[in-house]
Amino acid sequence: MIAAPRASGVELEPRPETKEIESRGQAGADEAGPAAAPADEDESLYLIGRPTLKQFIRFARSNAVKSPGERALADEWQAASDIARGLDKDEAGIADDPPVAGLGPEYEPLLIEFLKDPLVRHGFNTVPTDVAIVELDRLVVSQKIIDLTYARRLEASLGPDPDRDRIFRTCLPFDHPQPPVKWLKVSQSGFIFMSPSNDLRYLGTMRIAPPHIKDYPPPGDLVGVVGAAVGFGSNFMSAVHAEGRMILHNGSHRAFTLRKMGVTHAPCIIQHVSSRDELDLVASPEVRENPDRYLKDPRPSMLKDYLDPRLHTIMRVHRRLKQIKVRLEVEETYVPAL
Repeated sequence: MIAAPRASGVELEPRPETKEIESRGQAGADEAGPAAAPADEDESLYLIGRPTLKQFIRFARSNAVKSPGERALADEWQAASDIARGLDKDEAGIADDPPVAGLGPEYEPLLIEFLKDPLVRHGFNTVPTDVAIVELDRLVVSQKIIDLTYARRLEASLGPDPDRDRIFRTCLPFDHPQPPVKWLKVSQSGFIFMSPSNDLRYLGTMRIAPPHIKDYPPPGDLVGVVGAAVGFGSNFMSAVHAEGRMILHNGSHRAFTLRKMGVTHAPCIIQHVSSRDELDLVASPEVRENPDRYLKDPRPSMLKDYLDPRLHTIMRVHRRLKQIKVRLEVEETYVPAL
């Protein structure tokens, strides 16, 4: 249920009509970037200092090309934890009630085209939803890892001075360009899908009627087809508005890249939840499992932490592909007639 663009009464500095999403400046501390990594390596940014040290050490062990010793990792994490505890006092409540601005009339052609997308109509109809301009620094984040190799490619594709339309289409793409993906049959009942994109996912099962299938010779007189769907999500920059906080749900790399380039505000599709039950329907697994960490902590992890060198570490990691295995199991038997 997508609402029409709304005027929230909130004024951002600078306001949308004065190019708030084109405001440039030094966004923070990343990192002009070291020399290019070898072809089989990437570079990842990992938020540290908040739960948990165990997860951080496990990530370094499993992914780092040259993992420091556990003592060094623990010391680095503890230093960041001390900073985070200080922010709990100094910035308590900073995530509460972030400003949201309605889209101005200059966005109307883009918004009309965006709302025609079937993924909007079918994927965002569970709770009240709208499209608005959010302040990137005030977004709460649950994703710990940013793939800097991908973020730099995204920055290069945006160019040094992307205009308002370009930023809108980056945040809310309605043409859905797909990352590279391969899939093949590996056994009589098994298939493998592979992609460099972490967004590759199992989308669930589908009931397909014979009239839906075209240009494919049936193996018999079809009654129905059960499909195991694999693909990508809507890939919109989206947030969940719950208990007065805005939690970034999807689009972490785009939000990080835009903020690093100096963009302070950007368009986002927002799902408004009024209860923890609704939160369970639309939030990410991490937020569903630990809601108080993001909704009640005085100062949770926020997008601006990605740009604070005191709160993250950067390491070279082995390049990996996302792989999904699908196996079909069919059982034929007879049961007594009623």
